[in-house]
Amino acid sequence: MALDRYPDLEPDDGEVLTAEVAVSDDVLVKAFALGPGGEVQPHEHDDASNVFHVLEGTVTVVQGEEEESVTAPGVVFNERGVAHGARNESDDVAVLTASLCPLPS
Repeated sequence: MALDRYPDLEPDDGEVLTAEVAVSDDVLVKAFALGPGGEVQPHEHDDASNVFHVLEGTVTVVQGEEEESVTAPGVVFNERGVAHGARNESDDVAVLTASLCPLPS
């Protein structure tokens, strides 16, 4: 059993790399490594809550019409049905995980 599941992702400028960190019947944890200028486009989950954990760097989190800069370590709760996304406006790589639960059916 591997207890450390932190992925080794090295995105280029403008690139977003992803990796599934943990998957079960009721939860998905996915890592996002955002290169400088990289963006996870705002999107919604009508049947699930989503939690961002900012692990490295700084991301601008979009939630509905609001935006806020969040620096690691940081946690952002995204309510069901609220559009959310993140972008990297810095010159360094930023890494966050997104936990989705329960998994949409």
